[in-house]
Amino acid sequence: MSKRDYYEVLGIDKSAGEGEIKKAYRKAAVKHHPDKNPNDPSAEEKFKEAAEAYEVLSNGDKKARYDRFGHAGMSGAAGGGGGGFHGGGMNMEDIFSQFGDIFGGGFGGGGGRQRAGRRRVNRGSNLRIKMKMTLEEIAEGVEKKVKVNKDVGCGTCDGSGSKGGEMSSCSSCGGSGQVTRVQNTILGQMQTTATCPSCGGQGQTIKDKCGSCHGNGILKEHETITLKIPAGVEDGMELSISGQGNAGARNGVNGDLHVLIEEVPHDDFVRDGDNLHFDHYLSITDAIFGASSEIPVLGGKVKIKIEAGTQGGKLLRLRGKGIPNVNGYGPGDLMVHLNVWTPQSLNKEEKEILGKLVDSENFIPSPTKKDKGFFEKMKEFF
Repeated sequence: MSKRDYYEVLGIDKSAGEGEIKKAYRKAAVKHHPDKNPNDPSAEEKFKEAAEAYEVLSNGDKKARYDRFGHAGMSGAAGGGGGGFHGGGMNMEDIFSQFGDIFGGGFGGGGGRQRAGRRRVNRGSNLRIKMKMTLEEIAEGVEKKVKVNKDVGCGTCDGSGSKGGEMSSCSSCGGSGQVTRVQNTILGQMQTTATCPSCGGQGQTIKDKCGSCHGNGILKEHETITLKIPAGVEDGMELSISGQGNAGARNGVNGDLHVLIEEVPHDDFVRDGDNLHFDHYLSITDAIFGASSEIPVLGGKVKIKIEAGTQGGKLLRLRGKGIPNVNGYGPGDLMVHLNVWTPQSLNKEEKEILGKLVDSENFIPSPTKKDKGFFEKMKEFF
């Protein structure tokens, strides 16, 4: 695949000066930094592409050769001699070590790691919010928009903290971001290395601070974030959304957003893992003669058949009517608990009718000790 024009990569004209080239590269590097685009596999290639374009256009000799011969001039194929840039062999370590000064301390090694001699990465803090969800939302999965008050990159200075993007090497650490101290002890001289207190480990200081962010590169703003919550989440579950937390100072790496799920209690159902439980009450006549009953399920209603002679405490299982498993193993079941409702007040005629049935063989419960006691109480009642 042919390489893109370097000026197109950085979004500048051929007449762009050194400052404009530097600013365009910084902007492209921030946009395509792999740590800021964890779910975009092409981000690292675009990041390298921008670094390659800057390496050529920021060098007067290479820029002149490129303007005359194009990409061919970079490989020594058009009278320009060696010393061309071979983008295919440039890895992330090369970029960070060779062009670290361009980031203003905002980037270090991948994943926010700091190594000896490497400037510190400013990583934004994580944010944590609570999200209430109904069982209906949990069963379907939902896309919700939430407004979060968070640190975002300053638009005035593109997150650099510097007015005009100008930075200077820290005089205390010489741009390394670290200072070395030598102390005399009874064991001899002890050498220690620590983060530079003058620049905070960034290796650079700002000449003229941005008036909007006062040199921090970040501002507090309300930002609306769209969250896709998968079906099957549970109360107390915490979801982590990469890169949606607070922005890091001076083009640092964003923190993460942690979403704590709070399940709203349901009026009809009790949840047990992926299963739901529902209490359904039957009249004595429905339990005796059988009936067809309509009961609620998530998202609608279904009819169930009550067999004649149904005993209280019977359990019906409606398969697949529960909550989908968050790991994709399929939905749980709806457990329907059948309860026979005993009238709490009867008129004289109703008592006489039921009284005639007390001694009927069909109304005598199974002869267990427990049932006999219950039967005796019924006789006393009538």
